[in-house]
Amino acid sequence: MAHKEKGKLKDRQLRESIISVLSKDTESTYNYKQIASVLGIKDPFIRKRIVQILEQLDKDNVLKQVSRGKFKLKSSSNELEGTLQFVSRGGAYFICQNIEKDIFIHSSKLKNALNGDKVLVKTVMYKGKTEGQVIKVIERVKKEYIGLIEKSNDFYFLRPDDRSLNIDFYIDKKHLNGAKDGQKVKVKFLSWPKSVKSPQAAVVDVLGEPGELNVEMNSILAEFGFPLKFPNKVNNEADLIEEPNYNIEAKKRKDFRKTTTFTIDPVDAKDFDDALSYKELKNGNIEVGVHIADVGHYVKENSHLDREAFYRANSVYLVDRVIPMLPEKLSNKLCSLRPHEDKLTFSAVFELSSKGEVKNSWFGKTIIHSDHRFTYEEAQAIIEGEKNDLAKEVLALNSLAELLRKKRMEKGALNVESQEVRFQLDETGDPIGTILKESKAANKLIEEFMLLANKRVAMYTGKPEKDKLIKPSIYRIHDEPNPEKISDLKIFLGAMDYQIVREKNKPISFSLNKIMEKAKTKEELHLIAPMVIRSMSKAAYSTENIGHYGLAFEYYSHFTSPIRRYADLIVHRNLLTLLENKSKYQNTSADLNHQCKHLSKMEKQAVDAERASVKYMQVIYLSKQIGKQFEGRISGLTDWGMYIEINENKCEGMVPLKSMKDDQFYYDQEQQAVLGYQSRKSFKLGQEVVVVVNNTNLAKRQIDFKLIS
Repeated sequence: MAHKEKGKLKDRQLRESIISVLSKDTESTYNYKQIASVLGIKDPFIRKRIVQILEQLDKDNVLKQVSRGKFKLKSSSNELEGTLQFVSRGGAYFICQNIEKDIFIHSSKLKNALNGDKVLVKTVMYKGKTEGQVIKVIERVKKEYIGLIEKSNDFYFLRPDDRSLNIDFYIDKKHLNGAKDGQKVKVKFLSWPKSVKSPQAAVVDVLGEPGELNVEMNSILAEFGFPLKFPNKVNNEADLIEEPNYNIEAKKRKDFRKTTTFTIDPVDAKDFDDALSYKELKNGNIEVGVHIADVGHYVKENSHLDREAFYRANSVYLVDRVIPMLPEKLSNKLCSLRPHEDKLTFSAVFELSSKGEVKNSWFGKTIIHSDHRFTYEEAQAIIEGEKNDLAKEVLALNSLAELLRKKRMEKGALNVESQEVRFQLDETGDPIGTILKESKAANKLIEEFMLLANKRVAMYTGKPEKDKLIKPSIYRIHDEPNPEKISDLKIFLGAMDYQIVREKNKPISFSLNKIMEKAKTKEELHLIAPMVIRSMSKAAYSTENIGHYGLAFEYYSHFTSPIRRYADLIVHRNLLTLLENKSKYQNTSADLNHQCKHLSKMEKQAVDAERASVKYMQVIYLSKQIGKQFEGRISGLTDWGMYIEINENKCEGMVPLKSMKDDQFYYDQEQQAVLGYQSRKSFKLGQEVVVVVNNTNLAKRQIDFKLIS
């Protein structure tokens, strides 16, 4: 009896502790791992009890399970804080991490809010659905906008490039900064008085004449918050950095200059982040060194270079240019692991058995000398049988990579293969053709060793061990998929005659991998894979490690690309601190949380900028082919049209439903099909169609097709 009472007391204390954790931050959600971490609980039995108590608190209406395994304290208030994402057809969606489904807000209920603003929203029921109403704007998140200057009578306005903004900005003559009617400019938001129809802005940069390729690419960069050039103080600081004396540096580092080392990168790469070294050991094992550019040696914390790199967060890869995170002297010269040059590196070195088992790991500062620079195509040719002086090393590493990949797949890693379409550009930068690039064995060879290094570094810095202090660090996390998104995916796949058949005691990734294998044989993978990715949670940076679902890793971070990702530089610094047993840590969890939010945000903006540049090039390319007929497949369905992807060049455009004159067509979401009212003719995802390029609009980055058959 006494034992039972003691158990109840422990549960009551645990319950109170859990509620206390969630009460401190009522806006955030927590899973059992995060709660256990905050409470310092490592006992697996008690951690299991936390899961059970969380579920009971949900049933008791004390907590709300926001998504599978994630809980927050229930609130009686119907007011929420979050951000707005405008949609081109009017209105916006309210996005908040504490709600499962985004809430729609009608344009009349936005109360002078702009796209991206942080707002306080009140939820209301309208026709049986939850909708929102903006109560107040908490923060103007986006402060700069890109668009065209338009003169109307004696007044000037900015018409934004952002098609979701259905307003113009008023610009007083004194704020024109030399801009002229019809020019493309960047403006900064000034204010939006309650009594006026348009927000007020001032021109901060004149980008040039619309339609010019350089102007449009710079507009895309500015639109997504990326600077067009480095400040003088950053360039000056970079210019003062001298080439190190490598022989002196070699005395402080592990010297790999006599070990066979090479890089494998895209043919047009200039910033070589990583190199692999190969050495056969006497016991029959292989020593593989994953050598990463030692950016931290040159970029010191809180320097002008460091602050600018953090602000940019990553390099941006547009169709025709790269906007680097670091100045060229560092990214393409001092840090880049160029062939036949001594270079400073930070390395993860592994002893691997013939079965791909990691027997030993070592991390530390090194110096290397790359013997050869391979392109992916050259390395692939060796894998396929071409002779080369380094063929033995490449083939051995490829065999080990295949073993590592096989083990990941057996643990439930998601096997998403993507096709990359690149434009062929002429000397003026105009697109003249497309090249389809697939990920082959050479790409996967590099990928597996980078994944291994990232995983093992995360384990070293984050895995609890006896007498080891866990330093706050940045992890690359990927949560389990949301059940609602999986339900939507099932509907989509069902419309294309694919069924998710769950395997007993295995994650859904096994089932999805089988579907993608089948789709590959039917040449439909390029349609299926993006939808599978969309059904997954978004990968992000976080100080709270919940593992990486897509890779099937319990620990994962970014370590292998510090030239182009600031997150990796943070991980380098944290790892070095741990290796040197420093007792004082400069970064606190609060600092890192702020950094994680910024890095995740800028990563998304970089992806959006890259997509916008691809779309712009697609429009240019097809604008020269008006009236030309193409075969394609239906890649998306909406209430207003069908998206078609052309087979030949992977350009995507829309067939507006109103342009289909032989019937009145509508989108049936339940059937995932566009149907004709009279004919009952149906169009489904993946269906092959023939279209003609009907119209293109560079300003809106739009392509309109006309359906032929």
